[in-house]
Amino acid sequence: MATSKSGHDHDAGHGHGHEHGHGHGHDHEHDHDHDHEGSELGPMDLRVRALETVLAGKGYIDPAALDALIDTYQTRIGPRNGARVVARAWSDAAFRAWLLRDATAAIASLGYTGRQGEHMVAVENTETTHHLVVCTLCSCYPWPVLGLPPTWYKSAPYRARAVREPRSVLAEFGVYLPEHTQVRVWDSTAEVRYLVLPRRPAGSEGLSEEQLAALVTRDSMIGVGEPLSPAQAASS
Repeated sequence: MATSKSGHDHDAGHGHGHEHGHGHGHDHEHDHDHDHEGSELGPMDLRVRALETVLAGKGYIDPAALDALIDTYQTRIGPRNGARVVARAWSDAAFRAWLLRDATAAIASLGYTGRQGEHMVAVENTETTHHLVVCTLCSCYPWPVLGLPPTWYKSAPYRARAVREPRSVLAEFGVYLPEHTQVRVWDSTAEVRYLVLPRRPAGSEGLSEEQLAALVTRDSMIGVGEPLSPAQAASS
């Protein structure tokens, strides 16, 4: 069973409250490329690159400052902030409850806030429900906790297929769910961004918060992956 939810309307800014049924269990062509993020630039990327060159040439932007900003989100933030949020929720029941009740405040309490993360909602994976995040209209993404969005997240195939055939998309990422597991698809908007709280891996009891954070992957916080097991983290 799969449902799609959109917390806010892109244009009107109010809740839809509707659900869509989706077929699953079929084979589909891999028309999104999540294994080749460094592939040839698309038309929009080329336009952005050209605009950046013009603005830098006219002195309107500082290329060094722009590079520093990108480096901050790619290497120093990336998914590390989100991993710390998840690790805290795994190890602190009170924080977990707070995160699920008011994600914006709970995340801000750890110092992670700012543009693209002003209004956060956390959704928790369980034995019976798996959450998947997409932005169907553009590429809304919680930068303060996950860094820059991966190329595949912004691609038209992912944005369309995540809603239409989520189980097939998950399978292409290596996530195979039992038939009884409900898949809920959450549509991020300019008003709300979502963070998936993945299930804590078996065998992680007794690990420190820092060790738990090392198990959390970016994809697991989007819903297209699972956290690492302690053994996988140790061998990586």
